Parts: sequence; C-alpha cells; structure tokens
Amino acid sequence: MSRFSGLNSDLAAKPIDGGSKSSEESRSTPGRAKAREGKKPVIGYFSLELSRELRMLSAAEGKTMQALLGEAIDLLMISRSKNRFDER
Repeated sequence: MSRFSGLNSDLAAKPIDGGSKSSEESRSTPGRAKAREGKKPVIGYFSLELSRELRMLSAAEGKTMQALLGEAIDLLMISRSKNRFDER
C-alpha cells in the first residue's frame, strides 16, 4: 500500500469547484492591500552588510525600507535625466 493512498482517497472525496466564483471575485486577490493594486514588486539580492545598513538607516530615520529604496530610485532617475516617481 502506498503512503499516498490515504491522500488520494481524501482528494477523490472532495468536490472540485467548477468555477462558482464570479469574474469580479476571481480578479481580486484576497489579502492584497488597496495601496498595492496596480503595482509590481521590484526585487534584488544584495549582501548581508548592505541589508543590515539599510535596516539600521530605516530605523534611525523612522522610514520604511520601501521609502528609502524609493528615494534611492528617484536619485538614480534624476542622475539619468529621467522623471522621478515619488513612490514613497
């Protein structure tokens, strides 16, 4: 007997949802904050030291890391003669 046989019988006993949700419900993501709607995450991997310094700067200035990164991106855009986004 397979160690997964119990799981298979549990799955077979549960009905599959045939799309009973309306199209409006399926488009909204549960748990997503309204402030994040229409936005995408920007992710990067950095050294442990940089991460620590950024957290310490965040705490010292009373700003979120997202606000500090937004400020850094604005400075980058300005240095490249691009428009700033002011996403803080």
